[in-house]
Amino acid sequence: MSAKSDQEPTFESLLEQLEHRVEKLEKGELPLEQALKLFEEGIELTRSCHERLDQADERIAVLTRGAGGEELEEPLG
Repeated sequence: MSAKSDQEPTFESLLEQLEHRVEKLEKGELPLEQALKLFEEGIELTRSCHERLDQADERIAVLTRGAGGEELEEPLG
């Protein structure tokens, strides 16, 4: 296992954490301060998920370019 994977949670883990916070907030049973804290955490988790998706999009774009750097019309395979 690489040091990076030991330090950073997976996309799936981040998404699960976000869903857990959303479920708690949707119940509407939390005091205001606790709800705000969960909301802030949810925003940070959302940003982290978007960053991971953007990184994945960039990797896919690199992998689907031809030898000259042009975008391939047809998928590989």
